[in-house]
Amino acid sequence: MATGTTGVIATRRATGWIGLLVLFGIASTIEAGTVSHVFRFLPLYLGTVHIPLSDIPTWTGFLNAAFFLFGLPLVPFWGVWAERYGRIPIIARSAFVEMVVFALLWLAQNGWEAAFAILLVGFQLGNTGVMLTALRSATPQGRVGLAISLFGVAPSLGFALGPAAGGWLVDHNVLNLHTLFAVDAVMSLGAGVMLLALAREGTRPPRPAGSATRLALDALRLAFTGRLTRIVFAVFGLAYFAVQIANPFLPLLVVRLHGSTAGVAGQIGIVFGASALLGALLSPLAGAAGDRYGFRQLLVGACVLAAAGLGTLALASNLIWLTIGAVALGAASATAISMVFAVLATAVPEERRATTLNLVLVPIYFSSVAGGLAGALLVREGLNTVLWTGAAVALVAALLSTRLPSANRG
Repeated sequence: MATGTTGVIATRRATGWIGLLVLFGIASTIEAGTVSHVFRFLPLYLGTVHIPLSDIPTWTGFLNAAFFLFGLPLVPFWGVWAERYGRIPIIARSAFVEMVVFALLWLAQNGWEAAFAILLVGFQLGNTGVMLTALRSATPQGRVGLAISLFGVAPSLGFALGPAAGGWLVDHNVLNLHTLFAVDAVMSLGAGVMLLALAREGTRPPRPAGSATRLALDALRLAFTGRLTRIVFAVFGLAYFAVQIANPFLPLLVVRLHGSTAGVAGQIGIVFGASALLGALLSPLAGAAGDRYGFRQLLVGACVLAAAGLGTLALASNLIWLTIGAVALGAASATAISMVFAVLATAVPEERRATTLNLVLVPIYFSSVAGGLAGALLVREGLNTVLWTGAAVALVAALLSTRLPSANRG
């Protein structure tokens, strides 16, 4: 094994890029499907741990911010530790953290125990960027766009299948919300074991010298000092802020139309499962359209579509219009994420690429904290106030995205 800053670190026979794509895709689908149960069923779950009905919207907003808040300071370190100790263990770590979170949600008997479990969610952050870096390193140059677009399908697929399957199981009394989280814990454990047992890294660069803190700060500096990455991260963060202001409260729109929480889990699963499924189908198409028409045009369109979707949700008078608005929002989110992944993987200079990809979701994390907090305050004025505010922010993101260079360059 080489030491210092020269040479490379050899490992056992590496898993090929297709194998990594399959393993990472399975793990990401499981992660998204199980985590979606928290996002989509949290307002219903809070009622089972004795939160008063009038307090559920505010608790929902603050807990959605808490998902990301407490793990956020560690995000720059996961990329550093991945390069130092191996990417696969750092990726698998997320699955094991999720296992603990879901087990605690299964056992929680009051709101504060549930809140403690949700606070731990933040410690599973940082795996997507490490997956992208590992996949980018193993993929031949001519297949990078294809690999990343296909990988982008996995989270959307999980967010489609998770609510639909979970809602059906709960509405048909196969499981309740607590035992649903017990099943999620078992699935997360399986995903972590699968990665450790089957995924193998190839030859890695030497372990970086210096303290983890200095390396993490250097990673942030590299990722946020390039003009292209600053603009892309700003657009990405603002667009996701628009979505995340409203996203925690979308299940409450179904409750508002339904009139009660009884038997509503299945409807939540259908409405938001359909929107996520369309996002899964659109991800590869968005990548191809970006190659042909340009990333800037697709980002502008995605932000405008997000604003239209949020407006439709505010005006929806029945489940059909609610589903149309949710589908528009899901398509916009999938398109924006695909464009950001693609432009950073292809246009960022080689010396910044791995660092930037490791931190690709940092704008989402900050926006999720800010959006959850803002939404928790705005929802006191009503659900529509939250939705129209999100639509306005999405239009601002569309204007900012016009500052991206028209060519796909770094």
